[in-house]
Amino acid sequence: MSDKKQKVVVVTGSAGFIGYHISTRFLDEGWRVVGLDSMSDYYDIGLKEQRESMLKKSESYRSIHEKLETKNVLMELFADERPDFVIHLAAQAGVRYSIENPRAYLESNINGTFELLEAARAYPPKHMLLASTSSAYGSVQQMPYKEHLRADHQLSFYAATKKSTENMAHSYSHLFNLPTTMFRFFTVYGPWSRPDMAPFKFTKAILNGEPINVYNNGDMKRDFTYIDDLVISVRLLVDKIPKVCSTDNQRLEAVDSKSAVAPFRIVNIGKSKPEKLTSFIEAIEKAVCMNADKIFLPMQPGDVRSTWADTSLLENLTGYKPTTDISEGIEKFVKWYRDYYNI
Repeated sequence: MSDKKQKVVVVTGSAGFIGYHISTRFLDEGWRVVGLDSMSDYYDIGLKEQRESMLKKSESYRSIHEKLETKNVLMELFADERPDFVIHLAAQAGVRYSIENPRAYLESNINGTFELLEAARAYPPKHMLLASTSSAYGSVQQMPYKEHLRADHQLSFYAATKKSTENMAHSYSHLFNLPTTMFRFFTVYGPWSRPDMAPFKFTKAILNGEPINVYNNGDMKRDFTYIDDLVISVRLLVDKIPKVCSTDNQRLEAVDSKSAVAPFRIVNIGKSKPEKLTSFIEAIEKAVCMNADKIFLPMQPGDVRSTWADTSLLENLTGYKPTTDISEGIEKFVKWYRDYYNI
């Protein structure tokens, strides 16, 4: 049984890009962090092992290597730890890979989230916070994206599974009075990011003198969100526990996405400033002091042309607004990349 003098948070996907940074934040604040990660080989396991090795330096970190969809793994973990809070980040990520291997998304994202919800039903935490994605907005044309917009038509199986987890979590929140916040993340980047993400791929290719693929002929916009801004946002939202009966002020009610029948809400986390993909590439070129050899290609299946987060709800709940400019964020990422690979 855990030491209840410390707040206990379970972080799934703790050795992942976002999970590592969030786990570090809680450890720095003196929390006990129970990290679960399957250490899948979707990308370089060595990167995950390096992240986890830093987390393990803290005596307050417990590491569990299991697939969250494995029956009873989460149930036994919750029974043992009785966590105060849960941050669910573990998932099979990547829009393009979901076309090649959809079953991995079904098992990890759908079945894994089901196992988490069942464990929370048996051993209710004070607040569950689950990661969704900006891809859940799918074919929605109205921008900036607001949480209360109907989002019924996802464009990739990845997005469909994440939207499904939102619906699953809402039903459990309603049926079993489980306070739940869903995050819709917008294109997160920064040090220790995944190798399949654009900043990593572009930086690696440019430094190696290799061409980069620029889809939709560069006519893309993304709401790039720096990792530190996301971590601060998540940490502040941990304490903003939804309730069925609102006592929030009228200003918040005007932008809130909270359910009328459950202690449940959805919150966008983004920079709220869409940037052209070409501008993002220019920031990398400037940081590495090299020009990219660009191959312009058509739009890829399942992709969207633009994303743009309305962060009014985040700001009203927490008083925080992500502020890191892409030039600053990319400079920090490139510095980490050069240090990590000794370039």
